[in-house]
Amino acid sequence: MRVATLNVQNMRLRRDAQGRVHLDGARDRDTPMDTGDGAKDLDPTDRHLTAALIRAARADVVALQEVFDIETLDHFHDRYLVPAGAPYPHRICLPGNDGRGLDLALLSRIEPRQVTSNARLTPREAGLDPSSGLDPDAPVFRRDCLVVEFTHITLFLCHFKAPYPDEELAWATRRAEALALRHLIETRFDDPARCAWLILGDLNDPRDAPGGHRRAIAPLLPPFSVNLIERLPEAERWSWYQPDEHLYACPDKLLASPALAARNPDARPAILRQGMGYEAGRYVGPHLPGTGHHRPHASDHALIHVDLA
Repeated sequence: MRVATLNVQNMRLRRDAQGRVHLDGARDRDTPMDTGDGAKDLDPTDRHLTAALIRAARADVVALQEVFDIETLDHFHDRYLVPAGAPYPHRICLPGNDGRGLDLALLSRIEPRQVTSNARLTPREAGLDPSSGLDPDAPVFRRDCLVVEFTHITLFLCHFKAPYPDEELAWATRRAEALALRHLIETRFDDPARCAWLILGDLNDPRDAPGGHRRAIAPLLPPFSVNLIERLPEAERWSWYQPDEHLYACPDKLLASPALAARNPDARPAILRQGMGYEAGRYVGPHLPGTGHHRPHASDHALIHVDLA
């Protein structure tokens, strides 16, 4: 079973005044390069590259972040993925808590047994420390945590709070999300270390200090899980590039249960960067045809996949 994760960077289906539809491209609209008519003209090429990247992965299951809604996902599937030769009969995108509609989504060639949203989970329900300063009855997840159950594995799809605009507040939000996710795993399984589960998605911790104690997602890291990306050489452990700060980092994670990791001792993730812009100069491999310096690109994130028995 090949499992993948990809932040598709602000994928939203829009309609103009004449009722014509188009997908937003892979852009954040917070830099001059990502605004204006010239940037908008690149949107369809971006999404063809996103589809080409997903096709190249040949994954059975793809966890997506930053998809606006199920209509957006279905449009992308029917107009981009199917013509690219990458159909996925099972598609899920449930409403989350992000006010901009940047929800979690799933493409799968295998029918899930069950999908559960945790968008309404509160700190009180997750047993978090009431002195943390969080509203005990507000949703704890910035977007959601989708629990997707297959016959032999359970996936926990996440997209944690980004480290801005207030880094300290964002760190506290991410720490609460990590604790809530650990609560979900520990209450779902009698002995989590001996069960087969995988946390995947954009956990947004690139700016946290190394060493463990300051990482917001520390409650999810070893020994609770095995970080499969650490099976790669250190220089290869990056999946995202921030051009303003020339920052290379790996906010995208594959955290396996100890049992799942032990069952797959040779499973090493592949990080597909051929859809990123040429501005990410650390990557010197081939690019998808049509990729530009900043744009067009498939996303500002790479796709990561791993094969699991």
